[in-house]
Amino acid sequence: MTKERFVVYCLTMCILYIAFLAMWARITHGFLATGTARPAGDFAVFWSASHVMLHGTAAQVYNFTSFSAAAAQLFGPSPKDSFLPWLYPPTFLLFVTPFALLPFLLSYALFVATSLFIYVKGALAVSELARWTGNIRVAILLIASLPCVFVAALFGQNSLLTAALALFAVRWIDRFPVRAGICIGLLAIKPQMAMLFPFLLIATRSWRAFASAAVTATAFAAVSIAVLGTPTLKLSFLAADLARSVILEQGRLFWLASPTAFAALRLGGVPLQLAYVIQGAIAALAIAAACHIWRKTRDPGTRIAILAVATLIANPYVWHYELAWLGLTLAWLLATGLRTGWQRGEQTIIVLAWLLPVFELFNRCLELPQIGSIVLLLVLLIVLRRTREEEAR
Repeated sequence: MTKERFVVYCLTMCILYIAFLAMWARITHGFLATGTARPAGDFAVFWSASHVMLHGTAAQVYNFTSFSAAAAQLFGPSPKDSFLPWLYPPTFLLFVTPFALLPFLLSYALFVATSLFIYVKGALAVSELARWTGNIRVAILLIASLPCVFVAALFGQNSLLTAALALFAVRWIDRFPVRAGICIGLLAIKPQMAMLFPFLLIATRSWRAFASAAVTATAFAAVSIAVLGTPTLKLSFLAADLARSVILEQGRLFWLASPTAFAALRLGGVPLQLAYVIQGAIAALAIAAACHIWRKTRDPGTRIAILAVATLIANPYVWHYELAWLGLTLAWLLATGLRTGWQRGEQTIIVLAWLLPVFELFNRCLELPQIGSIVLLLVLLIVLRRTREEEAR
């Protein structure tokens, strides 16, 4: 793996992305065929929620029947076997409310472009990839063409934004702890992606950042409930319970697209309670590993690398588009490999992790065994090995 080969690989992937979209457009008659999946499918849910908010009430968004009817009126019938209720907390509903003030395609393009810009800018700053590739354009191409970035942008999901918030929190945590805490607090738009931060902040005794995060999250939630109405709090808990019982615990299509140990276990027929126990044990190990690394080093690149992959491992509810977080770990690993050389087996694991979002994207059709959790654990191990060797130098 060299800088020159990186460029070839990335350009090849970009060509494949274009070919994939062109084939998809041809099969669906320009994405206009009734009842078929389209790009920006998840962003359509955000935009529909915004439209309902601007012309109705928050309760209608959380009501599956009324929300589905509104989305169907705006975008046509949903694809077969699709299940797209509003499952987000009031904080994210407040965040997306202005989206429908702009036409759908313009709103989608603006959201993805803004999220991508922040994501790439932060990843470049923390990983120092531009320094070790020797060319800022090559570094930007490396990050922007990652399959995990393409999948997140394709669906119009918020994972690029949540990853960027985590990234800037890590970047600022020592010099600007209050600013870092605000970034962590803003992850209240998707709380499960912030699950490692309390452990890490306590482990490193980052009390100012902890307090800032707690105040920000509480204030954000309070404002959301005040604006949207107190019933949305109860409705959001009901939505979370729906996601747990229908998607997480019983959703075979979710298991096929989720790179978690829980999904692999359930797909393999492991009983529900045992799957939870094993997932909990793996999560505890990932959290302990992340806390250990955070206590050992203050390097932002190392910290975000372990945080990102450990968050994906510890969280049982992860879709393929959340692998945008894995892109932060890959950026650091690529920069580290260019700086110090590649270790045995490392390049193979990086390639597997690089291609993992593509596997997860198509596995709902292929129905192959779920290997995502194994790949993520291997990535965690090479991050730990790299960190140990850096300490020994």
